[in-house]
Amino acid sequence: MAFHGPGRQAVCGNLFPGSEIGQKYFCVNPSGAGSASAGLTATPAPGGPSAPAGTIGGGAAVPQPHSNPASEVPSPAEMEPDRPIGYGAFGVVWSVTDPRDGRKVALKKMPNVFQNLVSCKRVFRELRMLCFFKHDNVLSALDILQPPQIDCFEEIYVITELMQSDLHKVIVSPQPLTTDHIKVFLYQILRGLKYLHSAGILHRDIKPGNLLVNSNCLLKICDFGLARVEEPDPSRHMTQEVVTQYYRAPEVLMGSRHYGPAIDMWSVGCIFAELLGRRILFQAQSPIQQLDLITDLLGTPPLSAMASACEGARAHILRGPHKPPSLSVLYMLSEGATHEAVHLLCRMLVFDPAKRISGSDALSHPYLDEGRLRYHTCMCQCCYSVPSGRVYTRDFEPSAERPFSHSYEQSMLSVWQGKELIHRFITEHQQGKRVPLCINPQSAAFKTFIRSTAWHSSKVSRKEER
Repeated sequence: MAFHGPGRQAVCGNLFPGSEIGQKYFCVNPSGAGSASAGLTATPAPGGPSAPAGTIGGGAAVPQPHSNPASEVPSPAEMEPDRPIGYGAFGVVWSVTDPRDGRKVALKKMPNVFQNLVSCKRVFRELRMLCFFKHDNVLSALDILQPPQIDCFEEIYVITELMQSDLHKVIVSPQPLTTDHIKVFLYQILRGLKYLHSAGILHRDIKPGNLLVNSNCLLKICDFGLARVEEPDPSRHMTQEVVTQYYRAPEVLMGSRHYGPAIDMWSVGCIFAELLGRRILFQAQSPIQQLDLITDLLGTPPLSAMASACEGARAHILRGPHKPPSLSVLYMLSEGATHEAVHLLCRMLVFDPAKRISGSDALSHPYLDEGRLRYHTCMCQCCYSVPSGRVYTRDFEPSAERPFSHSYEQSMLSVWQGKELIHRFITEHQQGKRVPLCINPQSAAFKTFIRSTAWHSSKVSRKEER
């Protein structure tokens, strides 16, 4: 079930064409992770081939045991230059090639880690989450580049699986999206979200651009820069500067100081509608207008649904005329907006977070039965085929084995303590694993990488100043 229609080119194939061969990006450090001086060096791996620079393609990279890299030279089709594939609020991502096995991977740079204690905690949280995740529909860390000596330690490089595109690119493309596509995408989003929520993690920025996809429709949730552990104490305030506006839940728009997993489910509802209609459901110019568009569809909420709202937001709702719900317009999104689809969508787009459907309950909705069957028949890694047929797993939507712990943050009382903790975590994470990698600062690709990062950072700063 690839992104192909009759006479159409695949959306996700060859997104970044190129043929030039880039210079080696990485250094392989043969001395192991314990070497304190193996940070920014330019020493190539003895006897190893020059690592070809990477590009998008081929599906997610799978870590392999270390073997002689000279025997694993990539094919000419894979020898394409390193290149940027995405920018986020807290970093830049490049497509590169792992010189140890020739596999294409994504390299994420986390800059400005130690500017202040808040930044230090945020980056460490994301790093630990990427190493904690073990789920087919959640992006995880394959490796972390070896840090330099702690005095020179300023940024972190994480290697993750490489995906071909994201759901935003697919939605805005001319590629037809069938009901089967939508069901299998939605199933995987909810499957990954159930895992995150069972670990006590709120993503807080679910949007199409943070849902990576391959041409075989495999989907992974990514970008945990805004993620945090669920706060059980309702009296403790949580930041409202979360979630891209178009996918922001009403309780956040109305200034609620405490929220839970329901904010992610609202975002999924917005994405579901966007998949059906191929346009953003609530596309407003400001948070107030965003709230108005939501009430135009759902109607004026009862007072009980605004219990946690700030006084100004509640007054804004009550000042306006009473609006009846107009949910029937959801049937006009597309031919795929069937009764089953709209019923599930209406369970997600509920103003009151206490009444919004959970990820686990949404997975039990009959609309997703076909998506579950397709995913586990030919896409998942938890089921397998034998000559006599398909052997299915006992747990189609597994939960996390344990909650994600953030108790380590209590010992981070200063930036220097944070730097020591992160440095120790990376060093311990590398022990007993493959030959560690570090950056080759003499690489032409790395110099381009640095320039693109600096350009993007200055661009973000200019936007913030405005």
